[in-house]
Amino acid sequence: MSVKLNRRSYEHARKLVEDRKVVLDGRDDWSEHQPSAAQENRFIDEHGFGEYKKWYLGIDDEVGEDRKGRYKFPYGDFENVHRCGVLTAESRAGQYKYLDIEQAAAHLHGMLDLIYATKPGI
Repeated sequence: MSVKLNRRSYEHARKLVEDRKVVLDGRDDWSEHQPSAAQENRFIDEHGFGEYKKWYLGIDDEVGEDRKGRYKFPYGDFENVHRCGVLTAESRAGQYKYLDIEQAAAHLHGMLDLIYATKPGI
């Protein structure tokens, strides 16, 4: 399997964070916040794989473009970047030694932490 950083997705995530389209949730919330398979399928039906792949930091270039299995390391819910999704992607990428994906997720993590630090009452 050859998994590499999806640069367009990374740039999409950075733009969303810059625009404050984020959910500053807890580290362990991803299992509850990540889109379900039904939500993924509905998103693909409505927007196509071109939009779907923007929500995944990794691409497995050994899987066909119109297959969900091609896209790895999700970070959001098709509207917002979730801190828990970024943290999960960073951790999993590190475990599997996908350093480019781990570094991209770490950068997003840093951007989110800056927002978190400047929000009063959090």
